Amino acid sequence: MDVEVGAIVEGKVSGITNFGVFVDIGEGTGMVHISEVARNYVKDLKEYVKMGQAVMVKVLSISPEGKISLSMKQAEEPSSREERRAPRREKAQVSRGADSFEFRPKQQESLSFEDMLNKFKQTSDEKLSGMKKTDGNRRTAQNRRKPQ
Repeated sequence: MDVEVGAIVEGKVSGITNFGVFVDIGEGTGMVHISEVARNYVKDLKEYVKMGQAVMVKVLSISPEGKISLSMKQAEEPSSREERRAPRREKAQVSRGADSFEFRPKQQESLSFEDMLNKFKQTSDEKLSGMKKTDGNRRTAQNRRKPQ
């Protein structure tokens, strides 16, 4: 077999099932699992491919028995992937107290992983500190109510 793992080849859809698409790549037939058809959730494969349709696929693996595993989403060019991606919605800031989380819109600046981790740790420490203060106030109030 001349097909190599990692190669991007053109094939024709030869079968559609509820779990994947069979693609004839000339030197055999491979299967594209439903999770490898598109970057978004795929409920019905017939919305994405038709019998006889020409598709570009990437060869993921070839088993010793000759079974070929393919991917359509990994065969897409990076630029076309970005164009098809749905725009992300920014989450509004939500705050209901010390025990809730705040969601803030993404910042335009790009932070390194270490900076994001430090920011997360600082926010977490502040929330934990606020929870401890609130818990301490509750205990003090409960102790005042108890008759001794």
